[in-house]
Amino acid sequence: MTDLPLHDPATVTTLNATGFGTALGLEFTDITADQVRARWTVTPNQHQPYGIVHGGVYCAVIETVASMAAAAWFGDRGNVVGVNNNTDFLRATREGTLTAVATPVHRGRTQQLWRVAITDEQDRTVAQGQVRLANIPDSDRLGH
Repeated sequence: MTDLPLHDPATVTTLNATGFGTALGLEFTDITADQVRARWTVTPNQHQPYGIVHGGVYCAVIETVASMAAAAWFGDRGNVVGVNNNTDFLRATREGTLTAVATPVHRGRTQQLWRVAITDEQDRTVAQGQVRLANIPDSDRLGH
């Protein structure tokens, strides 16, 4: 993953449009070492039986956006891997375009913590979460 241009929104959107990522349909619009922004349009395939967005969708979006943010910051030093995801569901959503924004809480030598807020088209927070990620240095670049 570290050989990809992780600061290019189009590249990251394509990278995440495979496998499970196809169910999310995320479009990355802003990627820097200090913030990542992505949006998606809610589809019925993301609903739980009561017709609202499944909580797992929010967890997956938060994990994905935080992971891309952490990877963009860690850069060519290696890879990152999520080790904890805490997500709060605040407002039921049935349709529309949602936006997820990741901002750093802590970026250290061995781990990172990113906060992600998901808002609707009226700028209301519908879910929020934090993801802790481990930094996995590339041992080849460290001389091991």
